[in-house]
Amino acid sequence: MTEPRFAFSIAATDGGARTGAIRMRRGEIRTPAFMPVGTAATVKAMKPADVRAAGADIILGNTYHLMLRPGAERIAKLGGLHDFMGWDRPILTDSGGYQVMSLSDLTKVSEEGVAFASHIDGSRHMLSPERSMEVQTLLGSDIVMAFDQLVKTTDTPEAQAGAMERSMRWAKRSRDAFDDLGNEGALFGIQQGGLDEGLRKASADALIDIGFDGYAVGGLAVGEGQEAMFGCLDFAPAQFPVDRPRYLMGVGKPDDLVGAVARGIDMFDCVLPTRSGRTGQAFTAEGPINIRNARFAEDTGPLDPECGCPVCGQWSRAYLHHLVRSGEILGAMLMTEHNIFFYQSLMAGMREAIAGGTFAAFARGFVGRYKQES
Repeated sequence: MTEPRFAFSIAATDGGARTGAIRMRRGEIRTPAFMPVGTAATVKAMKPADVRAAGADIILGNTYHLMLRPGAERIAKLGGLHDFMGWDRPILTDSGGYQVMSLSDLTKVSEEGVAFASHIDGSRHMLSPERSMEVQTLLGSDIVMAFDQLVKTTDTPEAQAGAMERSMRWAKRSRDAFDDLGNEGALFGIQQGGLDEGLRKASADALIDIGFDGYAVGGLAVGEGQEAMFGCLDFAPAQFPVDRPRYLMGVGKPDDLVGAVARGIDMFDCVLPTRSGRTGQAFTAEGPINIRNARFAEDTGPLDPECGCPVCGQWSRAYLHHLVRSGEILGAMLMTEHNIFFYQSLMAGMREAIAGGTFAAFARGFVGRYKQES
């Protein structure tokens, strides 16, 4: 049977939590889903087959980085992002807006878009809603994100309102450009509005009026803290249609994921499991640990006694401590593989708990055990 362009179904709910699936031509995405971040056409320190074996149904690629190097036109010439990197399942690409704001010098925001200097060589570029849609189409993205303007939650109410309103104008231009390009994938809109419920509602209403396949809660996980983020998620997801997936961008720590799923979020992405793996941090059921600590030098146990990943099944904390302290590449690879597996196992556990009507107990048990880094 031919898979549809995009179809989302909810199999079960438990409180605010939902489990279901997104069906697309490159495969099914089980929700709640965590997308490992493949910034530059690679999930750092991981082979695509190992990312899939860990349980990932979809990964994220980065429009900003790929348009600068090796270039979207070059990737298209080489067969598209999937063939280029050897990943045959769905890919979501972000719009590039966040990286333009956070990585680039000499940015200038106008109604047209964002003019910026490349962080690689200083060359000048313009990223607009139309160019973002063009780049994501050239990449062959399955889920394309609308272009938006991000401001900090600590910015003035006037700045947040202005950025939200501009983002909605850019959302309409993204929708029009996406349709004009004949893109065969899906398009998600991004809600902005800081922590203000009224701004968030105005943003959601504008996005719904334009019409998107899914909706993202943007502008969070930028330093506001978990309590404030959860406070926003207490109302933001419910501002979207119940029959469309809800994506929380750039989140987060394992306990963030559990709290967000409880509030109705279906999709996540974050660099944390890969970045932490490269710096010696491993996630476990008892909380994160820093494998560089001297107390692990002669520890013969696995990273996480409850983990079923290949790393925990074969190598000790002592060996991983040695690899990481020695700067060996294998250390980054094994730590990252464990972390990706841990995140995917957490998502699988939440899906199972929601389906079984036991999510509240699952969440209490997980958060109750999960501690700060030791």
